[in-house]
Amino acid sequence: MDLQKFTRKAARKRSELEGFLKKLDETVPTGFGKVVAQEDEKVWQHVDCTTCANCCKTMTPTFTKTDVKRIATHLRMTPKAFFDKWLLKEEDTGSIINAVQPCQFLVDDKCSIYEVRPKDCAEFPHHNKRPFDLYNDTFIQNLHRCPATFDLVERLKKRVEDEYEW
Repeated sequence: MDLQKFTRKAARKRSELEGFLKKLDETVPTGFGKVVAQEDEKVWQHVDCTTCANCCKTMTPTFTKTDVKRIATHLRMTPKAFFDKWLLKEEDTGSIINAVQPCQFLVDDKCSIYEVRPKDCAEFPHHNKRPFDLYNDTFIQNLHRCPATFDLVERLKKRVEDEYEW
């Protein structure tokens, strides 16, 4: 994955794709869930997250208390020791997040705790959230970070414009 090329392309098309997602807040085409599923399947035929890891480089997951306990146990640490070493609590949201970026568990563009990774990481890029249009803000935030999300939104925009009164 050429992240520099992706970043340039995402910057060029960001406004256009954000506008499409914002329009979905107002108007959702009939049968849109089926369209999302079809296009998402196509995305994963050519996107391989293991060649990218941009999410791990530019974002932090939100850790649940269950995540902290599971990962700490895996690392043979107490949850408090794990928290003190790697995490912090955001003052404004109360969310538990990584204290550093890129993620401390990213080693050679691979997750070193993949089997026990946070739920937020396991669900990323959240394309399977339903209904899709309720997560437009999430997708707007991820357009320039996640090639899969960028590709999906670009495909959805084209398909909706081609097949629906928009």
